[in-house]
Amino acid sequence: MASKQASPSKLEIDIQFASLAIEDKVLSIASVAIIKKWVKAAVQLNGLITLRFVNAAEGKKLNFAFRNKDYATNVLTFPYELTKKTLLADIIFCLPVIQKEASEQSKSAKAHLAHLIIHGCLHAQGLDHENDAEAKKMESKEIILLKSLGFTNPYAPI
Repeated sequence: MASKQASPSKLEIDIQFASLAIEDKVLSIASVAIIKKWVKAAVQLNGLITLRFVNAAEGKKLNFAFRNKDYATNVLTFPYELTKKTLLADIIFCLPVIQKEASEQSKSAKAHLAHLIIHGCLHAQGLDHENDAEAKKMESKEIILLKSLGFTNPYAPI
């Protein structure tokens, strides 16, 4: 009788774009391979993460529907399942908000997008920033992960 081999850990990353225009803009900032590298840096679990890049109208609609806030926000995270080994989550990125914030903060769109992908992935894994202690822990992880990917501290003053 053949022995059953344990399957290797696997994280599936599904990337969706609300339109061809959004897809073109995102891919001008970072390739699918780079985006997946950023996700894998932040998540060492099995499962499925869907990243969806949307316009301001869809971002505003989702933020209102799920958070009762009537504006588009940069990232929305929807964790559906989180165990010690498995993660199932959707993360929504509003590209116009991300581009506007990057410009206002004098950061490259690539660096800001990398930061928000890491940020969303940490939210999906249960980290938050509702109080100072939580914020410090989450920001510390973000800084370390971003540094490992070649980015500077997003919280450092400009």
